[in-house]
Amino acid sequence: MIGNSLRWEMNAFVGFIERQKNLYRRYWAWEAVWLLYNLVSVLSIGYLASGLSSLGLENSRVNLQQTQLYLLIGALLWTYLSMVFFEVAFAITWERWEGTIEYTFMAPIRRVTHLLGMCAASLLYGMLRAAIIGLALVALFRLDLSGANWPAALAIFAAATLPLLGLGIFTSVLPLLSPEKGEQMAFAVQGVLLLISGVYYPISVLPLPLQVFGVLSPLTYTLDGIRQALLHGRSLAEAVPDIGILLLMGVVLVPASLWCFGRAERRAKRLGLLKRSG
Repeated sequence: MIGNSLRWEMNAFVGFIERQKNLYRRYWAWEAVWLLYNLVSVLSIGYLASGLSSLGLENSRVNLQQTQLYLLIGALLWTYLSMVFFEVAFAITWERWEGTIEYTFMAPIRRVTHLLGMCAASLLYGMLRAAIIGLALVALFRLDLSGANWPAALAIFAAATLPLLGLGIFTSVLPLLSPEKGEQMAFAVQGVLLLISGVYYPISVLPLPLQVFGVLSPLTYTLDGIRQALLHGRSLAEAVPDIGILLLMGVVLVPASLWCFGRAERRAKRLGLLKRSG
């Protein structure tokens, strides 16, 4: 009995991944536009760093090559992190756009299966897009990562998955509770994360109140840890504190976000908010 139930949930999990893949294929033109936008955004940051030499900074204490790597790593990671966050946060919005929200929430599957299936599809697609942009960066810029510690960077990258998904599921509650304004609030949350997480600068330059929020953001530890591993060769042992913090945040955020989503779902059903249009 348990085996059959587990097999049913696994089939549903794979089915949500397959459905999301089909949605990406259906809207391939939009996905190409977003990919181009992300690529241009990252390249702009790279050329911004290259252009600093024309300002006469090459003889100053600023290491332009390190500055370029710092900014490019931040831009590439933010492209991946924000894309995964966006896709998970808009899980409910996808359902409304496709007119499947009523059927999905009436289906005999666990909600965690639905959400984790969406998360898995977002992670796979995010890594694919980040890899394409990364290859473009390697082709267009002379990136010197000879001293990088890749195992440490990959370990931090993997540990960051849990808290990122937790944040995304928390934010997906907003479109569930407010069909009219939830999407705009999700964009606002994404913008705040960009500000406080040190994507293009260390959080030490922020005002003190924003620094406090930056310390609470898992993206701060992700960006800083991966930068240290790639730019300064930080070892896996030295990266353990960041990995531990990220895993702890994930252990807290994922169950809390699933619990919060469950409460929001019950409220939405009670108030009749599970409808195809706002």
